[in-house]
Amino acid sequence: MEDLAKLKIEAIELLKGLISTPSLSKAEDKTAELIAEFFFKKGIETHRKGNNIWAYNKQFDDSLPTILLNSHHDTVKPNRGYTIDPHTPLVKEGKLFGLGSNDAGGCLVSLMATFAFYYDQTIPVNLVLVASAEEEISGRGGIESVLSELPDLEVAIVGEPTLLKMAVAEKGLMVIDAVISGVAGHAAREEGTNAIYESLEDLLTIRDFKFKKESPFLGPNKVSATIITAGSQHNVVPDKCTYTLDVRVTDAYTLEEAFAELKSNLKAELTPRSLRLNSSSIKEDHPMVSTAKEMGLELYGSPTLSDQALIPFPSVKIGPGDSARSHTADEFIFVEEIKEGISLYVSLLKNYFSNTKRNTQ
Repeated sequence: MEDLAKLKIEAIELLKGLISTPSLSKAEDKTAELIAEFFFKKGIETHRKGNNIWAYNKQFDDSLPTILLNSHHDTVKPNRGYTIDPHTPLVKEGKLFGLGSNDAGGCLVSLMATFAFYYDQTIPVNLVLVASAEEEISGRGGIESVLSELPDLEVAIVGEPTLLKMAVAEKGLMVIDAVISGVAGHAAREEGTNAIYESLEDLLTIRDFKFKKESPFLGPNKVSATIITAGSQHNVVPDKCTYTLDVRVTDAYTLEEAFAELKSNLKAELTPRSLRLNSSSIKEDHPMVSTAKEMGLELYGSPTLSDQALIPFPSVKIGPGDSARSHTADEFIFVEEIKEGISLYVSLLKNYFSNTKRNTQ
């Protein structure tokens, strides 16, 4: 069994290495190598598909349920507000600065340390650790491409910065393209049907729209008009107006149900770009949730998207760091947060194992 104090030090050093290595979505090959190397040095065999890396615990047993530990190693592009080099890890006043430190490097290295801690122990479940790619763009080459390679999974712990609170529900995302048609004409004469004016009724409906159902943890769905385009020159009445809707969907709806409700209330021709990024939730009596309650963890519903949207079985989201720091200039995570994150993951699994043993006796 690995020494936990040593693993915490190694996890922080690994995170520094990940920060130093650019890993934009679809270009995470070098950080994938770093992750594989970390496990190789510990005698842990890894598997790779694209830029996704995964590993199984040493005593994997097909007769036991399997828990997925997942976080991602891709990052967004650094924004222009950075005052330091985003790829030079800097520890100052207890903070580790660098691109991807908070989202979600701290979570990833904490889960990797936790996996290494339990790797060769006798436990009542299997563990599989997946360091996934393309999470920031919900890409098809990320976690979605790996799930078919894995055994049946009982539950997933998804590592994202949540201040160590447990998200037991997460909103999904649907982007819709809308088209309103008019009739072109000369702006100086009373002719044509202005597609911009035709769209106004829809836009006012969207502004005030209330979906019929609400989620206990996530509240109502939210729809926002975020882009609008019409016209080509000042003296031509536009015959087409297009707008884009950002729809955040709770576990009270499937994406298809939310789309149907919008369609029945709007005049525009609506086309969803994708129906992949589903909302997620887990039953309140699930052993993982029961374990969290016993530990006194705060439960909440998350408005932000993660790989949970692509995981079609029960999952929770929890990890060190703060979602409010994600994608910000001079991104950082407190060093102590990483240590606390590792301790929490280890304790969460230990208590879950105890509950599993108790339920099978």
